[in-house]
Order: sequence, then C-alpha cells, then structure tokens
Amino acid sequence: MRKIRVSDITLRECANSSEHTLSFKEKIEMAKLMDKLHYDSIEMPEIRNTSTDVLLVKTIASLVKYVEVIAPVGFTAESVESVWNSVKGAKKSALKVSVPVSSVQMEYKCGKKPPVVKDMAASLIAECKKYTENVEFSAEDAMRAEKDFLYGIIAAAIDAGASRIAVCDSEGTMMPSELAAFVNELYANVPAIKDVVLSVEISDNMNMAVASAFAAVSAGAGEIKTVAGGFDFPTIESVMKVFKLRGDSAGVQSKIRTTELSRVIGQMQRMINTTKSENSPFENGVNESDESLTLDKNDDISTVIKAICKIGYDLSEEDNSKVYDAFKRVAAKKDYVGTKELEAIIASTALQVPSTYTIESYVINSGNVITATANIKLVKDGEALSGVSVGDGPIDAAFLAIEHIIGHHYELDDFQIKSVTEGREAMGSALVKLRSASGKLYSGTGISTDVIGASIRAYVSALNKIAYEEE
Repeated sequence: MRKIRVSDITLRECANSSEHTLSFKEKIEMAKLMDKLHYDSIEMPEIRNTSTDVLLVKTIASLVKYVEVIAPVGFTAESVESVWNSVKGAKKSALKVSVPVSSVQMEYKCGKKPPVVKDMAASLIAECKKYTENVEFSAEDAMRAEKDFLYGIIAAAIDAGASRIAVCDSEGTMMPSELAAFVNELYANVPAIKDVVLSVEISDNMNMAVASAFAAVSAGAGEIKTVAGGFDFPTIESVMKVFKLRGDSAGVQSKIRTTELSRVIGQMQRMINTTKSENSPFENGVNESDESLTLDKNDDISTVIKAICKIGYDLSEEDNSKVYDAFKRVAAKKDYVGTKELEAIIASTALQVPSTYTIESYVINSGNVITATANIKLVKDGEALSGVSVGDGPIDAAFLAIEHIIGHHYELDDFQIKSVTEGREAMGSALVKLRSASGKLYSGTGISTDVIGASIRAYVSALNKIAYEEE
C-alpha cells in the first residue's frame, strides 16, 4: 500500500484572498486543527517583511506536533536565512522555492528570461540546503510551460537538492487523462524525479480537480495539495472520500485521521466562510477553540506566567508579578480562574500607562433602517481630534472612527462584552485585544451602563498602551 502525502494550502490562500480574511488568532487555531488531523504538511503564507508575519510562522512552528511546516522563501538569497529562522522551531520544517515556469508568468512575476529563472531557482534551492534537507521546488503554471524548459528546470532543481517537486495546474484546464499523461512524461523525461516526491497542485476551475489529482497519483505522484474549503482547489473532504471508497483498490492510503475529519473541517470552514464586510477592515471570523486553561489558588507564579504566554501575551517581569498578585486576590474568592478572567486581570493590571488619548465625547447613530455612524472626539496633548465613520454596526463604526483619528489600523485580536451587574441599569464590561505592528498583544477594558461606551473605553485603553510603548 503506497502512502500518499496530503498537504494543506488554506493558510496560504487566505493570505492572498480579500474575501476570506483570518485574524492572527484564527490562523493559529487553523494550524492547530490541521495538526489534530495529522496532515503531512501545512504551507505558510509568504513572509512580507513584517514582524507579524514572522511571529505567525514562529508561533505555529512552536505549537504543532505532527505536521511539517513549509515556509516559502523569496527570490533573493537574503530571504532564505530570515525565513529559516522563523520556521526552524518546528519539529518538522521545510523551505519552499516557488517560481513561475510559463513564459507569460516569468515575464509578469519575475521580469526575467527562462535561463535566468532556471539559474535563480537552482541557486535558491542550494541556499536552502544550507539550512535543511527538506526543500520543495514548486513550478507555478507548469502545464503551460515549454516542455523542454520545464524538464530542464525540474532536473536542475533536483540536482541542486530539492527533495520534493510540485507541479501546478494554475489554470485547472487539464482533463484527468491529460494530467496523467503529463505526469508520465515527467517521469520519462526527468529520470531523477523518481528519487523525489512529486506533488500536484490543481486548480478546480472545471470541478475536476479531485479526479485529476488521483489520475496523477495513479501515474506516480506522491502528494496532493488540498484546502479546507472556500478556494478553487481539491477539498480535504473530497480527497479523503476517494481514499475511503477506492484507496484499497488503488493501493494508496493517507495518514489523515478521518474519525475527526468532519468535526474539525466544520470548525475550519466556519472560520474561512465568515467573511469580513467591505466596509470594515476588522476581521469577522469565528474562533472555536476547544482549549481553555484553568488555574486555582494553589498555582505558583511560574504556572500563571505559562498561562499568560499560552493566551498570547508577552509581559515584562514587573507586569507578570502584578498580574500574579491580582490573580491571587481573585483566586482566593473563587474555586478557579479561567481564560476570560485571566485576560480581564491582564487588561486591568498589566502595562498601566499614562493616557495618550482621552475620550471627550462620542455620538452613535444606529438602527435597523439606517447605516450605523459614529462621531468620536479624542484629546491628545490638549488638542481635540475628531473622527467620523460608518460601519456594520455601532461598535464597528466607533472603532473605525477611532482609527480615522489615529490614522492607523491595528488588528482586533479579540473583543468580548459581558454583564457585571444585573437589572435594568446593569453595568457592561468590554475587553478589547489589539495586536500592534510588532505582533505584540495589548488589551484594555472598559465598564459602563452603555455597552458601546464600554467598548470605546476598552479600545482606547488598549490603544494608550500601544501608543506609550511606541513613543
């Protein structure tokens, strides 16, 4: 029975999509869900020279236990080392060199002629080999490439040290029989390809990607690239259905844990398919983490600090001590402290700073027959600053108005509202977690009988912490 690798490219595709936007937290959750299913590998989005991108890859690499984490390098040798430093913490890691191989794509993406692209690919693979034995070469738009050039660049990639070769049907216009013939031609014209794993990445433009993928497998391919859903590639559910119904007769199998497949993929699809509005840069995804932490009064400071790190905060020694003291006071009055209580403690005790921005006034208009609008006035250094915006709702409009004032968008990592008293005049408590450009989390809380006011206060509280550290 031949084992076929199953790789996932959902995170990569989400990063390139304007319709399916995942927050930093959701990307981490997606990777953990894929790890539960024992994918062979998951492909990371391209690192675009930002601290957040690097932090994402490092965080995922440190959390997953079973899957290989693949990180794509750029077109320069300098990018290889920085990408490797991001992914090397994974138990299993790989670097990926991806270049277009069709004439049209080479001119459009690289601005280089075929011989130069061939030399560049071989050089990048050789550079990757200095750091790891696991190097994938991906030939983009391979089915439209000149055959002689394609065979030559794949042979050069293998000679340079690539351990996997991925061929991409970017247009998705090949029939299954044509793709099988294409793979057979690769084996016939590039003898060295039998010594590496051949992977297929097939667009589903004609709704035949799964059939084409297994036609390629029957011709000798050893890996199929899949998505959780929402993109024009074979879905993991469709691929695993073929393994289940015809795997034995075809003599192939995968290591995906099918017993948990339906539940886990359902969670992933709910995150992917909850798209954000065109009016708002804030992510509207759904996080369904089934992991929670529980602390009790007997836990020492090291245990509490580990819990703080687990939920995404990187606090100073002084702030860790403040949070622990506050935790002890709360834990003495109740049986346990959960994730939400710990986050509230962090927001109210850690990094308490002078207020760069204070709220002077806010006016919110909302209803079921009008678009929500917000007019907010903040004061900074004695100067009144006003912002007006529309949004999907009153809170979205309020946050956008604040962004209009400060001239910057911070990722909204989490937002929670809960009641802290009962009755008609109940007090509402809001928790806002913002992620700065450096990737660090900052949280703020606000309390008011008006939940919109509480939300605005929480956002400004977190904003003040970012402004204090940045200044």
